[in-house]
Amino acid sequence: MRVRLAYGRSGLDVDLPGDRVVRTLSYKDAPPLPDPEAVVRAQLARPIGSPPLAELARGRTDACIVISDITRPVPNELILRPSLEVLEAAGIPREKITILVATGLHRPNEGEELIEMVGPRIASQYRIVNHDGLAVDEHTYLGDSPRGVPIWIDSRYVQADLKITTGLIEPHLMAGFSGGRKLICPGIAALETVKVWHGPDFLEHPHADCGILEGNPVHEENTWIGRRAGCDFIVNVVIDTERRPLKFVAGDMEAAFHVGVDFVRGVVVDTLPEPVEIVVTSCAGYPLDTTFYQAVKGLTGALPIVKQGGTIIMAASLSEGIGSPPFQRLFDENASLADFVTKILGKDYFVMDQWQLEELAKVCRKAKVKLVSDGLPAETINRLFVESAPSVEAAVADSLAEYGDAARIAVIPKGPYVLPQVA
Repeated sequence: MRVRLAYGRSGLDVDLPGDRVVRTLSYKDAPPLPDPEAVVRAQLARPIGSPPLAELARGRTDACIVISDITRPVPNELILRPSLEVLEAAGIPREKITILVATGLHRPNEGEELIEMVGPRIASQYRIVNHDGLAVDEHTYLGDSPRGVPIWIDSRYVQADLKITTGLIEPHLMAGFSGGRKLICPGIAALETVKVWHGPDFLEHPHADCGILEGNPVHEENTWIGRRAGCDFIVNVVIDTERRPLKFVAGDMEAAFHVGVDFVRGVVVDTLPEPVEIVVTSCAGYPLDTTFYQAVKGLTGALPIVKQGGTIIMAASLSEGIGSPPFQRLFDENASLADFVTKILGKDYFVMDQWQLEELAKVCRKAKVKLVSDGLPAETINRLFVESAPSVEAAVADSLAEYGDAARIAVIPKGPYVLPQVA
């Protein structure tokens, strides 16, 4: 059988033995919105748990709107255009509106990339700035959270008279679901905040996982941090496999987010009757699969349906390589994942972005990983505690030979955008 995996900008067609594939997991059918901009405008006027945006904006001197960075396929222009119109109509001058890119600890988004994110008109007519999580002097300290996380949030946001965040609600490997509070922490938080919130005390908790909110300390903590920093209004979107809007929610940071999460659960969850030996997956294509750092999300997403000792085969373009210099350094400094985990649990070792290697360690405790990519040479991939494969077909053939006639395959063409579960 022929399957198209999300890979880079163009996709990757692979041939799999149909008699071994037990299921292809995907979004449930949901009709895309016929007029998404009209829905956004309606949400701004009749939000969830909040006064209308126009009412909130009236009398405010300035505003900061937080948007996701390039690693999230958010229809920013669709959200920003009506939102900016409402703010200006309410009396906030254009020059007093700041659009802040929530890079977290990722690189800045500039030039053509920024135009791709927000459209040429907004890129040229509004003040757009990138958050820099390493510049602590650009952040304001807001005290410590209940679990002892020092709260440092971008001062441009903290000092704004009207605070708005936007974003995408989808499954998230640590926080349960993205969106809502996550645009504040880690989106516009300093490294001093993120390194504690993304530390092993949080990430090794069994509920710090995809699709889990109740009892998830990662979710609970950044919700508290979001409230401490302040958030007057959110606008979040749910998209389908073609990245078309399915739903918008707007209003209170928590109330609107949970309405969005309930909708997401209804479309992204797909099930198998039992785990399988082999899972073929992706990291959802561009922009999520541009680095190995981001691609780890495709691996963690497959964990619920792979057998202990099974194999996850992932295709990811890795068009920008491994990831940040600190993330790359982790592979030079650690001879094995076991050595790395021992170091971080000892709490005398810290390297920025180590949390993603911690997630990879969770994957490799359960399954082998074979990685197919034309973005990095095989010898480099083999240094990343995974095994390079020349093609998905070759990786599948090797795995079938290893597990024998009883081996079965599950396929997740859109990777971490689907939430697979064992029924």
